[in-house]
Amino acid sequence: MKIVETPIAGLVVFEPTPHRDERGYFTRTFDAEVVARAGIDPAGFVQDNQSRSHQGVVRGLHGRSGRGEAKLVRCAHGAVLDVVIDARPGSETFGRMATFLLDDQLCRQVYVPRGFLHGFQALTTTADVAYRMDDYYAPDEGVTVAYDDPELAVPWPAPVTLVSANDRQGSSWAEYRATLGR
Repeated sequence: MKIVETPIAGLVVFEPTPHRDERGYFTRTFDAEVVARAGIDPAGFVQDNQSRSHQGVVRGLHGRSGRGEAKLVRCAHGAVLDVVIDARPGSETFGRMATFLLDDQLCRQVYVPRGFLHGFQALTTTADVAYRMDDYYAPDEGVTVAYDDPELAVPWPAPVTLVSANDRQGSSWAEYRATLGR
């Protein structure tokens, strides 16, 4: 599994090598030694989650107040455009966005550090996204920034077919920055 650094400190991509044959493929989805070499505590993950979305669905942009949460994200079936925004107040890359194609062919994963906003759009008929979390779900700490905020201008690649009521009511990026003192 290859570790790929990004221009945003702490944001890491893991690229496995799927082994393909006439049956399909086999790939490693987690390797504690590789994760540790990337400077991430592999024992720090405490919860695994999975979502299923239909083509065009957008989930996000989600974050967490307080300590935040880190996550290791992959698309187990289908394909998504994964979007992360650095919302760490003291970061040199505060406000910077990165996007990644996550799919069930390359099997790439993105490690999203604490203090980021995260979201994705399903690009295939069905997309299953798996998250390995370093903290337990805390609904009272959930943060949502509008997926269609004009200042962020997330480049969703397809027409948005559905978002949750909570995501439609997300705060603006400017409102969220104000809560962070930025």
